[in-house]
Amino acid sequence: MLKTIAGFDRIGEENAFAVLARAQALAAQGQDIINLGIGQPDFRTPEHIVEAAIKALRDGQHGYTAATGIQPLREAVAADLHRRFATDVSPDRVLIVPGGKVTMFMAILMFGEPGADILYPDPGFPIYRSMIEFTGARAIPIPIREENGFAFSAEEALSLITPATRLVIINSPANPTGGVTPKDEIDAFVAGMAKFPDVAIMSDEIYAQMTYDGLEHVSLLTYPEIRDRLILLDGWSKTYAMTGWRMGYSIWPDKLYENARKLAVNSYSCVNSAAQFAGLAALTGPQDCVADMVAEFDRRRRVVVEGLNSLPNVSCATPKGAFYAFPNVSKTGFKAKALASALLEKAGVATIGGPDFGVYGEGYIRLSYANSTENIRAAIERMRTFLETANDRAP
Repeated sequence: MLKTIAGFDRIGEENAFAVLARAQALAAQGQDIINLGIGQPDFRTPEHIVEAAIKALRDGQHGYTAATGIQPLREAVAADLHRRFATDVSPDRVLIVPGGKVTMFMAILMFGEPGADILYPDPGFPIYRSMIEFTGARAIPIPIREENGFAFSAEEALSLITPATRLVIINSPANPTGGVTPKDEIDAFVAGMAKFPDVAIMSDEIYAQMTYDGLEHVSLLTYPEIRDRLILLDGWSKTYAMTGWRMGYSIWPDKLYENARKLAVNSYSCVNSAAQFAGLAALTGPQDCVADMVAEFDRRRRVVVEGLNSLPNVSCATPKGAFYAFPNVSKTGFKAKALASALLEKAGVATIGGPDFGVYGEGYIRLSYANSTENIRAAIERMRTFLETANDRAP
């Protein structure tokens, strides 16, 4: 009988894809489904980016590249980070990876083992906890609270660090809450980390360019005192509507970069060659496509928040970043996952139950407003009809 290692008994998954599959199955059966579950922009990848990939293929870019990524792309990442944050990053610290999850996988694999603790945001991206538990490490949640604007609390995060802590994961702007941690909180976190010089930090900044209401993203790259233990996660998927291209990058400190390179060689060899030329065009070409998409998300954000707050027994804090709303549904009479399931099956609206993002997600559901305003308005009305007639049926 085949026997696999015990770690696979602990590994989880991302339920958004299960909801997507169920939504697609219902749609195939003829049910009208509005999908506010999956977290991907509904925009096309800008044409100049697509054309760059086509040109690369026609020019014969069909072979392997360096495991770390093509040099022009790594240089473009460094230049883009300097443009956005006025901070210097060596291209030799840039690793091009096939999607943001790969950076999570590598970082958690480096520091996770039995006896180690890794801190992660809860509610947060589900792969954090899944990968931590896969390695045998103890997953320690950092509570992300609505009363704190869904920003993480530096004081609370620092209080959870023990001699067993190896890595702290933070995420701002955040999935699933849309929370943005303000600069004074990040300042306090970085200052407090001085007491723990042997603890690494992974900063997930995949939504860095999606902030609203005049807020500016604060990158941990701008804090030189932690650069020797900081792993930055970013990429093209959200910013340039390139989710299916599987393009991400990470910045590694000197002493960890070689480990990451070896993991790349041993797992995927290199990133798709033509896709890398598309990524190069994205960073070096016009950026108005990004501004236009974020402006549209901002308009939709206002629609979804107003609509959710008009629903019976639902309240929704205004998200400050990303493209998610995380309404409080604790007064509806439903558990969060049961409500999300009922909304899909009975109302034709796909959402994700808060507990799929962690134990502190109970009482909430996640909606992605990366969909048209028309569909968002229609989804809100379907939710209203369901909630107004479901009081006697809530489990």
